[in-house]
Amino acid sequence: MAAGATQTRPNTVKVSDAGPSRKKLEIQIPAESVSEKLNESLETLRVEAALPGFRRGKAPMELIRKRFGGEVKREAKNQLVAGAYQRAVEDHKLKVVGDPFSQSLPGVEIEEGKALAFEVEVEVMPEFEVPSLDGLEVKRPTLVISDDMVSKELDRLCLMEGALEERDEPQAGDYLTGHGIMKGPDGKEFYNINGAVVQVPTRDKKGQGMILGVMVDDLEKQLGKPRAGDMVTIKSSGPAQHEVEAIRGTALTITFQVNRIDRIIPAKAGDLAARYGMGGEGAFREAVKGRMEQRVQGQQQTVMRQQAARFLVDHATMDLPERLTAQQAARFLERARADMMHRGLDQMQIEENVAKLRGGSVGAAVRDLKLLFVLNRLAEEFKVSVDEGEINGYIARMAFDRGERPEKLRQTLIQTNQVGAIWQAIREHKTLDAVIGRGRVTEVSAEEWERQAKAFEASAG
Repeated sequence: MAAGATQTRPNTVKVSDAGPSRKKLEIQIPAESVSEKLNESLETLRVEAALPGFRRGKAPMELIRKRFGGEVKREAKNQLVAGAYQRAVEDHKLKVVGDPFSQSLPGVEIEEGKALAFEVEVEVMPEFEVPSLDGLEVKRPTLVISDDMVSKELDRLCLMEGALEERDEPQAGDYLTGHGIMKGPDGKEFYNINGAVVQVPTRDKKGQGMILGVMVDDLEKQLGKPRAGDMVTIKSSGPAQHEVEAIRGTALTITFQVNRIDRIIPAKAGDLAARYGMGGEGAFREAVKGRMEQRVQGQQQTVMRQQAARFLVDHATMDLPERLTAQQAARFLERARADMMHRGLDQMQIEENVAKLRGGSVGAAVRDLKLLFVLNRLAEEFKVSVDEGEINGYIARMAFDRGERPEKLRQTLIQTNQVGAIWQAIREHKTLDAVIGRGRVTEVSAEEWERQAKAFEASAG
């Protein structure tokens, strides 16, 4: 709600609890304020209106009321409500999260000489105690880059730099480019994307694959072996935590018109070495190993941050806003996407992982939301800030890991509205690093860490 004109008379405001971290605001605007606003709006319109038969600003007020009364009332109501709501939030020091909502407000009428009364509900920051960091223990795994890991990274780079070869019939791992349309059971269209790309599931995926952002367990079976020009129909169910609420749990029908079929032919490591002026495959391999060693440091920090985050969530007790918990899925996915970009995953891997996360339980959104509130409080307590240089540095590291130019990646992030997620990620990372600095850090081998991580996942699952 945008704030309206300044009000000089006090409104009557009653604030009451309406559920977990939810407040109900009952607001009454005095009749005098309503009349003044209506008359002010009508007078402004009369001065500006040019009606047939009258000079600008000379039309009778009654004619203005008759011609524009309904429009003026709607605009005056919106401004009065917005201004009264904003003042109530400020006067009662409510820490609002999300937008206000009201089922009755659309039916409220505004009349000259009568008070304007309305109700809205808002979700607010939950009240909770910041967990004590006493007893925080963080393990730092010692990660070593093996020759096998370097070989796999070389294979990945060769695949990324490979050339497309058009095919007549797709095989596992090939890419289909075409026109995808997703509809609900009533025919409502959710997505209509020309140029959508679908990868035929590789053998290790056991038939599971992604189409238009939805993970389908038997995609390989439903997809079949289409040729260019063929139309395929995929049936699936909307993920429970999809960003689009109408898609959640909905029976979906996706039609995909195949325009072309391509296979990526990996580049040769020797050719890449020559292209980058490395002098030979051996030198190129050493350069790749050096880059991986730098990335390992980031992976160690990520592992430690995950442990600190788990500690904070496990030791924080709060009643979460119900509506915001449902909305959190979209924010959760955006942060997950930003994190995967930072770790150097290619776009297809990122979208596949995001599609899997969409099918996660509400519990994931709850944990993420709890962590968001706790980290926000701790960031304020630790006086954590993020500047432009840190954002540019973060993007530069992402670009390095992905093999892209920083300027190009930055433009992509701006166009897809992901810069805000980058800022949030940096702030959370700095806050978690400050938390780790207040705990006890011990080193463990990579094997021991993997064993403990699997044991934890088994107990949590």
